Amino acid sequence: MAKNVSLDSIDQKLAYARRCSHEGAKAGAKAAVFATVVTAIPTYACGKISPWARAHLNPTAKALIVSTAAGMAYFIVADQTILKRARQNSFKQQG
Repeated sequence: MAKNVSLDSIDQKLAYARRCSHEGAKAGAKAAVFATVVTAIPTYACGKISPWARAHLNPTAKALIVSTAAGMAYFIVADQTILKRARQNSFKQQG
């Protein structure tokens, strides 16, 4: 009987971990979309206005700037969200 209780507990923890990961991925995706828009507008506007940017930044460089910002935002926000949920869960288990 004790073995079933421990398996149920493990299943519950696994389900919680999946939920936390899903929420982290969702929050990261939202942050990536926001970062893409916020980075793309000034990057492409600068490419049109600034003579230096027009001469030195080709379309690949502009896309690299935008995608780097989006990728960083995704991973930072997803990591923060998952860690926040894990902290909340650990406080619930302690109390």
